[in-house]
Amino acid sequence: MHILFLTHYFPPEVNAPASRTYEHAKRWVREHGARVTMVTNHPNHPRGILYPGYKNQWLTKEDIDGISVRRVKTFLTANAGILRRTFNFLVFMIAAIVGSFGVRRPDVVVATSPQFFCAVAGYIVSRIKRRPFVFELRDLWPDSIVTVGAMQPSLLLRLLERIEIFLYLRADLIVAVTDSFRENLVGRGIPAEKIVVVKSGVDLDFFRPQVPSPSLVEKIGAEGKFVAAYIGTVGMAHAVDTIVNAAELLRDAPNILFLIVGEGAGRAKVASLITAARLENVKLLDAVNKDDVRGLYALTDLNLVTLRDKPLFLSVIPSKIFEIMAMARPILSSVHGESRRILEAAGAAEFVAAEDAVGLAAAIRRLSNEPGRLRQMGENGRRFVEENYDRRGSADTLLEHLKEIAGDEQLPERVLSRS
Repeated sequence: MHILFLTHYFPPEVNAPASRTYEHAKRWVREHGARVTMVTNHPNHPRGILYPGYKNQWLTKEDIDGISVRRVKTFLTANAGILRRTFNFLVFMIAAIVGSFGVRRPDVVVATSPQFFCAVAGYIVSRIKRRPFVFELRDLWPDSIVTVGAMQPSLLLRLLERIEIFLYLRADLIVAVTDSFRENLVGRGIPAEKIVVVKSGVDLDFFRPQVPSPSLVEKIGAEGKFVAAYIGTVGMAHAVDTIVNAAELLRDAPNILFLIVGEGAGRAKVASLITAARLENVKLLDAVNKDDVRGLYALTDLNLVTLRDKPLFLSVIPSKIFEIMAMARPILSSVHGESRRILEAAGAAEFVAAEDAVGLAAAIRRLSNEPGRLRQMGENGRRFVEENYDRRGSADTLLEHLKEIAGDEQLPERVLSRS
């Protein structure tokens, strides 16, 4: 089977879409003998700076763990600023379509969001190739950008919403990463039978409990400290400013150190808040590679998972919760809805209201004095993901869906009749 996969993000980038796509594709190639051709950008996320060893050429080919990777010309920009990011998305849409021309005889075309225009490219390529189109839905866009205030209701927004519905209706299969996403689409008239849910899992061999590195503890200045950490995208949706406000309320607790690690559109604001409040109990670090993420998780005592207080985020499952549980680390979350149901089933977290700095500070102060409770939460989380969220299982499930779609001999004709 030959899978043509379009994704805006791919390793060596380390965000959640890149990791999920890579780990799935690697298993399809190694364990199932599939061919996978990946069309993606030259790696530059989140700073808009090319990673070492790469040049921003019209087309770069490489092999990564048996995956044929075709990198296309990229408009380089940091993960901030709606106009430049939108142009970045549009350039990839066009470049990905052109970059797919040389891919011969795929059985299925898959496109993943974020970002939205990647799915547009996937649909167009599927029509050109006369192959079924699979839309992997990781983000309800454009709803998500409206929710964080990056776009206001307008004629343009209505146009984007029409394109969104068009893609859902024309996709031969929609792979949602949460049950809530599926419910949202069904409620908007998308046939339930064309939507499957394949939730994000975690690489249990890579993310596993480990002893913190003494040198890293010393480097961060965490000796003898209770480390409450936020590790991930510092975006407009993530309410990291609430964590900074909680740190300000805990100035009187010198044993508690806040660690914020990541990049994103909200990072400058977070940095200015830390500076303005003269907070010495907060360490703000740049984004790190995947190996270093694992090392940072190992030294945490409590991991903070936060989002804005918006109804849309009740449908979101931050993929980091699976990594944290796999590392046997406890979680304090302000994300409710489907994410909370998973964490409650695991017994791996406690919860506070979204964007409630006072409640967050109080919970961190209390939990810093409950090591037994934290240890139990961590152990519960590891056991839960071992039983329910091994990424090998999600990769195999998704591949079976792709085989089913690609194996329908009448599908190419049905696809053509729709176009």
